[in-house]
Amino acid sequence: MTEYTFDDLAVVMGTYNEEQAIGSVLADIDRITDGRAEVVCVDGSDDRTPEIARKMGARVIEQEPQGYGVAVEAAVLAPDRPVVVTTDCDDTYPMEYLPKFLDLINDGYDVVSGDRITKGAETMPRLNRAGNIAFARVASFLMGATVHDTTTGMRAYRRELLHDIEWTENTGLSAELLIRPAMRGYNIAEVPIPYRERAGETKLDPFAGGAAIGKSIVKVCLEERLRF
Repeated sequence: MTEYTFDDLAVVMGTYNEEQAIGSVLADIDRITDGRAEVVCVDGSDDRTPEIARKMGARVIEQEPQGYGVAVEAAVLAPDRPVVVTTDCDDTYPMEYLPKFLDLINDGYDVVSGDRITKGAETMPRLNRAGNIAFARVASFLMGATVHDTTTGMRAYRRELLHDIEWTENTGLSAELLIRPAMRGYNIAEVPIPYRERAGETKLDPFAGGAAIGKSIVKVCLEERLRF
């Protein structure tokens, strides 16, 4: 089996007006991977986010703002490297876990998912934390398998998996990116990770966004159950 290194890794994200945090995120990726990982940002910003990203060596794909999932789907499908890691550009996720994620991919896992909930996610707003716990419980019930965090933005994937599955969701894409592989028998690992307070303002309305995510979870789980 091929032993992947940081030279085989792409870190991707959708970016929208994240000039306060993007520099810190990219600096962390560069530091942890010794500058060897490819970085791809799919950007719909009207601030300095794409300018900062380009100056720091990221590949920037400009896109009209169409929502979280549209940007992230474009981001995960863009790299040619065999291991793709998603993250958010708000500095909430620990890039120091990239080596561990890569090790687990090398151990044979197809998806390695950062679980914010098990460690408490104390910096997450209480309403958001309660919603994410509820999403995981609903998904676990419908999937028939326990998952702890369906909506995390930090995961590692084998590239071929990302291209083998048709992705349909927008706001709920983060949940879909875990649910469909899990229900199709891919090897999934959840890794408890710390979650930092975000830099900048959130773009997601907790009520409208939460309803859309919940609807996506039910829809995707039922579609996967009815595939055969």
